[in-house]
Amino acid sequence: MTAKIKLDIISDVVCPWCIVGYKHLEAAINELGLQDQVEIEWQPFELNPNMPAEGENLREHSARKYGTTPEGSVRARANIAQQGAENGFIFDYFEQMKMVNTLDAHVLLEYAKEVGKQTELKLRLFSAFFTEHKDISNREVLSAELIAVGINAAEAISLLDNAAVAEQVRAKEAHWQQLGISGVPTVIFNQSSALTGSHPVEAYKQVLADLVAQR
Repeated sequence: MTAKIKLDIISDVVCPWCIVGYKHLEAAINELGLQDQVEIEWQPFELNPNMPAEGENLREHSARKYGTTPEGSVRARANIAQQGAENGFIFDYFEQMKMVNTLDAHVLLEYAKEVGKQTELKLRLFSAFFTEHKDISNREVLSAELIAVGINAAEAISLLDNAAVAEQVRAKEAHWQQLGISGVPTVIFNQSSALTGSHPVEAYKQVLADLVAQR
């Protein structure tokens, strides 16, 4: 049996371009008929590892971190909402939306990988944050999302108070940063080549087709 193409997607659940990029990658996989020939693993990356528990208003966060003006914020949100709509994803930004700490989400995504539900949980968290106005740093919210995708919530949530588990996630994050990855999404193909940023469907198709041809 031919080995599957390994796709490591380095991403944060509060990164809008990560869901757009994934939708493009998914379309490329489907158009090439490779659904059964790829293995996807989501890798942790915190855009804001020092974000306090109470979070930060998203507009204020963008202004502080990126220097985004109020006008620029409106344009950026309209642009990403359009990109989402074109790919079947709803971005519903709202005035009180907050940037939140995502360490707990990444711990749970590592657990979800062990039970074969990682992509399901990742997509559920994208929707919860960007579409459904949910605080995905809140453990009650996280518990409900785990249940929604059929994961034992009590078992998974219990890991959030385990310092060693959190340290394992941070070690993974450090590993990718040491390899020079500073932006998300980054898709690594068979641990050999990478595309950083949200690329068009055709770009992902080209890389995947080349990998198929090499086999």
